[in-house]
Amino acid sequence: MIKNYTAPGLLLLGLLISWEILAGFIDKPYLMPGPLAITDKLISLHSTLFFTHLPATLEVVITGLVISTILGVTVAICMHRCPVIERALYPLLVISQTIPIIALAPIFVLWFGYSVWSKVVVTVLITFFPITVNMYDGLKSTPKELKELFQTMNASPFATFMKLYVPHSLPSFLSGMKVAVPLSVVGAAIGEWLGAEAGLGYFSRRMMTQFDGAGVFAPIAWLALIGIIGFLLITILERYLLRWRT
Repeated sequence: MIKNYTAPGLLLLGLLISWEILAGFIDKPYLMPGPLAITDKLISLHSTLFFTHLPATLEVVITGLVISTILGVTVAICMHRCPVIERALYPLLVISQTIPIIALAPIFVLWFGYSVWSKVVVTVLITFFPITVNMYDGLKSTPKELKELFQTMNASPFATFMKLYVPHSLPSFLSGMKVAVPLSVVGAAIGEWLGAEAGLGYFSRRMMTQFDGAGVFAPIAWLALIGIIGFLLITILERYLLRWRT
């Protein structure tokens, strides 16, 4: 276990030392604050960030992920069960990813104001695609021989779905979730940057207007931590649910 993390840990330490040296050489904290200055800012702002802005961002991330998961799984199942829906929806899903979300975000602020829903919609748009596509690919790749076996055994459609399609598509679904969770943090931050009254993205933008470089990076460090913890939770869930593979 320790060997697995030695190389990335040493690489991260080297990057942080190089960053600190570069920041000292530039000597303009409002442009390039070093890791030590950011750590000091994290400590001095811990109450504001942890109790005020972190809960607002977590609300957006969790709400967006729950909606994306329900919507993505439902659409994937519909596309798999009905080829007409698949032919109609799949190209639109791909096209939707070519539209820059940051260009649409101001429209959502106009529609929903500074409420949580303008940020949730941005988060859903970013995370919906990987969940849907991975779930659909998992359902579609179910071996034909197993489908014929279930038909031979006169299994009901519900039993076939629960005992064949769900277990077979689970690895692909969890892979999609491992992509979607970090993206949900990005979506929440983009939404908060463009219009919010609280949240880590909002606080980072506010610090930028004050030319406080360390203040900009402090909430970004929290955002990165949320993404890492979310990814690790999905990895733990994957190891538990797919323990039969090892």
